[in-house]
Formats: sequence, C-alpha cells, structure tokens
Amino acid sequence: MFKHDVFESLSTLPSFGAYLGLSLGLTALFLLLYTLVTPYNEIRLIRQGQAAPALSLGGALLGFVIPLTAVVRSCVSPLDLLVWGMIALVIQLLAFLIVRLLIPGLVVGITEGKTSHGIFLGVVSVAMGLLNGACITP
Repeated sequence: MFKHDVFESLSTLPSFGAYLGLSLGLTALFLLLYTLVTPYNEIRLIRQGQAAPALSLGGALLGFVIPLTAVVRSCVSPLDLLVWGMIALVIQLLAFLIVRLLIPGLVVGITEGKTSHGIFLGVVSVAMGLLNGACITP
C-alpha cells in the first residue's frame, strides 16, 4: 500500500518540474528586465554593501513571486502560468515606473543609499504583488 501511494504521488513529478522550471525562468526574466528598467545597477550597489537597492530589489522580487505563486496554485496549464506570469511581470515593472514618477528623487536616493527610498519602493512592490496575486483568476 505504501509503495503504491509513493509512486502515485511521484506521478505528478513531471508537472512539478514544468511548473517549477517555468516559474524560475519567469523569475529570472523578471529580475533581468527589472534591472534593465531601473537606471541604476542594483547588483553593483548591493555588492558595495548598500541597503537601499537591496531593499527595493528584494521587495520587487517578492512583489513578483507573490502573484506567481497564486498563479501556480490556480492555473490549469503551463500556458496559464506563462500568460499570468507575464501579466504579473508587467504590473511589477509598472509599479516601479509609477513610484519613480511620484517620487522624483527616488533614483538618486537609492543610488545614494537612502534606506527610506529603498524601503518605500520595496513595500510598494510587495503591496502591488499582494493585490495582483489576490486578483489573478485564470
């Protein structure tokens, strides 16, 4: 009986692999596009020990992954995951652009290491991700 249950559970391993691989690919694409959209080099600034870009990039990453997990839980196919994942990606990029417009000194603040700017952008990104994830209905 136990062996049957294990093999039955493992029968979904290909789907798990497909969803995990696609999710990781979408996350990598998001990070690439996000770092291209921002006019500063987060990775370089983070390597220099600056907290502001780490907070903003970390918040953006969470803000993207939150709706992505909602999609994985409710999607019916890898195509659903791809479509809704791309929608989540675009919304997260738009969130950065909107915050940048609302706070003109945001970019300079982050590059100068002003943690308040990084925290605010990170929190807005997570909040947008939570809203986005709650609204996704594939």
